Amino acid sequence: MSDVLFSAAAPALRSLTGAPADPSTGIAAAAHLLLPHLERGNRIDAVILRAAMEHAFGGSDAAGAWDWKTAYDACEAATVLFMRKFGPAIRKRAESSAAEQSLLGRIAALLPTHTRRSEESQTLQQFSTPLALGFVAASAAAISPADLVLEPSAGTGLLAIFAELARSRLVLNELAETRAALLRQLFPSAATTRYDAAHIHDHLDDAVRPSVVLMNPPFSAAAHVDGTVAGAALRHISSALARLADGGLLVAITGASLSPDHPSWREAFVRLQ
Repeated sequence: MSDVLFSAAAPALRSLTGAPADPSTGIAAAAHLLLPHLERGNRIDAVILRAAMEHAFGGSDAAGAWDWKTAYDACEAATVLFMRKFGPAIRKRAESSAAEQSLLGRIAALLPTHTRRSEESQTLQQFSTPLALGFVAASAAAISPADLVLEPSAGTGLLAIFAELARSRLVLNELAETRAALLRQLFPSAATTRYDAAHIHDHLDDAVRPSVVLMNPPFSAAAHVDGTVAGAALRHISSALARLADGGLLVAITGASLSPDHPSWREAFVRLQ
């Protein structure tokens, strides 16, 4: 990995001589540096990732310029950029949905495993949606250009990018400040808010009535609450469902236990109906 490659990949980033005041700017810069590796089908290992982060943030993780959770966000942002550029070609090349899912799995395999997590990511359960699973959820939602898609816990946009590829309009929400700022850079045409998604219906403007909700809520975490919270995912789903337009469709990725067939949740799902 050379500085020549960095300069060719992102010439506009030369002004980043120190750690950016807004971490999302550094994450976006690192994502643009990582994108050429995904384009060539090269695996992004720790050496490549560290070099991109140090170049974008103007310092090392040891010096406190960035942490590895931030680095993983940069990898996910690079994936969003890759999908925006090559998603249509991948779909055209694939002969079936199963083949497309397999291709996406190969792309995801180029990214490092999230072995180090920050306190914020643990507390808010910021466990990002695997690329192939995001494809399955978006396919189930059958998104069209006529849709307004709400992503209540949008993270780094790994679900939202599939809605964008379907040419729908987007409304994104993300409680974490840095991730919300990153979303504004990755999806500048989307409306992005920073509310607790467990109460998204109470916060959004009345005029926002999505025809599709695509979501991967935290399974057992709640904002400003220590420890696990039983039913956290159901609270997110209930609030998003209340916001959904008549005749709309909600697709949620949840734990296997959160099911109408599970004795613990049967009555809750009956009430949702």
